[in-house]
Amino acid sequence: MTATSSNQPPAAHSPAYRAVQVGARVLSAGGLAVNAYVHATLSGGYDRVSADISQGDLFRIEAGLSALGALLVLVWWRAVSDAFAWLLSAAALALLLVYAFVDVGELGPFPGMYEPEWFDDKRLAVVALACTLVMSTFLLVSHTRRSRRLGTDVWLETGRGKWRR
Repeated sequence: MTATSSNQPPAAHSPAYRAVQVGARVLSAGGLAVNAYVHATLSGGYDRVSADISQGDLFRIEAGLSALGALLVLVWWRAVSDAFAWLLSAAALALLLVYAFVDVGELGPFPGMYEPEWFDDKRLAVVALACTLVMSTFLLVSHTRRSRRLGTDVWLETGRGKWRR
């Protein structure tokens, strides 16, 4: 670690970098919003597919979580919200692809959701989730880079100004 002679915090990112970060947030939230819309509109048609819980209810839960994730990514600019968006999009995309290609059958209280047909809403959900996954990965990496920069550029000088550690 290196110390700097200044007692000021590190400079903020450039305006261009901030614009890219805002764009990534908008795309990530947009992908989650599209996923929420697709699952909310399709949920009624899947109420008949059920074990202990219906596939329609699972779609409504997915829609609610996606809407929450979109809101968090837009409003609360923290690594936790970006990690939530990443986990949500990765899990949803993985489940969508698994149930499109593998007949898993019923798992406990969950119904068998195998559906090999590819229709427009399913394709839209895949594209939206993939976009969210890529954008939230970028946002998580940018948080990591910023925290490393904050930890190594400043904070080592003792007794100098309010920015000491």
